[in-house]
Amino acid sequence: MKIIRVVAAVIKAVNESGETIIFATQRGYGELKGGWEFPGGKIEVGETPQEALKREIMEELDTEISVGELIDTIEYDYPEFHLSMDCFWCEIVKGDLVLKEHEDARWLTKEQLDDVEWLPADITLIEKIRKAM
Repeated sequence: MKIIRVVAAVIKAVNESGETIIFATQRGYGELKGGWEFPGGKIEVGETPQEALKREIMEELDTEISVGELIDTIEYDYPEFHLSMDCFWCEIVKGDLVLKEHEDARWLTKEQLDDVEWLPADITLIEKIRKAM
């Protein structure tokens, strides 16, 4: 089975009420179109996961991020491939999160994490994020 190595950004911020919020994006293409995920993408040859994540977020969302600690590496078997996804806490350095490849995006509080239909690999991370928020 083909293995695809990707990185995902769990971008966090604080809203006006002082609650931690997490940025979620809705896929705009491919067979998983419409599902919700953490933004990111494939690691290119010669890149560290952190470098790949910074590049992907700049390409997809026109935003510069700082990459923090690794939350988890998700291993998930989709029918056509095995996904290995390094998920990192991230924060915005500068930019306005312009949606270039996604259909929609939302900032979610801890209570709203279940309000979107996460893709199968991403949902395995939600409890860890909820505990950390």
